[in-house]
Amino acid sequence: MERYDLSEARIYVGTYAKYNEGSLRGKWIDLSECYDQDEFMEVCHELHQDEEEPELMFQDWENIPEELIDEGHLDSNFFELRDELENLDGMNVSAFWIWVENTGKDLTESVYYLMRQFNSAFVGRYVNKEEFAREIVSMEHELSEFAERYFDYDKYADELFDEGYWFESGYVFRDE
Repeated sequence: MERYDLSEARIYVGTYAKYNEGSLRGKWIDLSECYDQDEFMEVCHELHQDEEEPELMFQDWENIPEELIDEGHLDSNFFELRDELENLDGMNVSAFWIWVENTGKDLTESVYYLMRQFNSAFVGRYVNKEEFAREIVSMEHELSEFAERYFDYDKYADELFDEGYWFESGYVFRDE
């Protein structure tokens, strides 16, 4: 899955009537200028006010996951998900897309539960698995200075990631 910047999302909005008449007339609408689905639909209808009841056609889009859009529909979760992701820092947004890609989460499900699941699964950013293992050992185990010199952090990391965690692109997640 591609990593999306929902704050940069935009849609080229035309209508089926214009398309059927051989016209691709429409306009790019920047979704950052729309608070929610209702405002987006209002902007679309104002754009095509020359038609009595325009049947909107989304002819192209950018920075929107395929499961949230097709040529005739933008899922209402888009706006809530965009707002939630804007509350995360850039590192965590990247982690979110990695998590979605690896877990196959459905972006059309409740955004509240989706974000709860992500926050529960996401542990943090680490240089490698061994760095994470060292942090776990320092937090959960009291090793003497002598034992620390001989402790095999690499093997311990292997055990952690075989049973309960996964690692990708510098991010650590709990198995669900």
